[in-house]
Amino acid sequence: MKNVMAINGYQAAVSYDPEIEMFRGEFVGLNGGADFYAKDTEGLKHEGAMSLKVFLEACAEDGVEPTKPFSGKFVLRLDPKTHEAATLAALASGKSLNQWTTEAIKEAATH
Repeated sequence: MKNVMAINGYQAAVSYDPEIEMFRGEFVGLNGGADFYAKDTEGLKHEGAMSLKVFLEACAEDGVEPTKPFSGKFVLRLDPKTHEAATLAALASGKSLNQWTTEAIKEAATH
């Protein structure tokens, strides 16, 4: 997946900040912040590993679970025309809007 970096089994989304001319990584699913910055990918891997290590050590010291569970639920707001089009597409494929949307998101998120 583009713009995602795996560090010690944890996933981080990576973006570029033109104001400071550095890449920024942000771990997904942690119970707090553990972001990191670097000029290149090697530096990003190093800084990410350091940031994650400090975060995990702090969680262990405080007795805090480092990851947060995802419930599988979220609210999605669409403009009415897109909502109508999605409902029609779902019905035309013999699926509920929830099933159709879940499949579309899964397809987009795994490629």
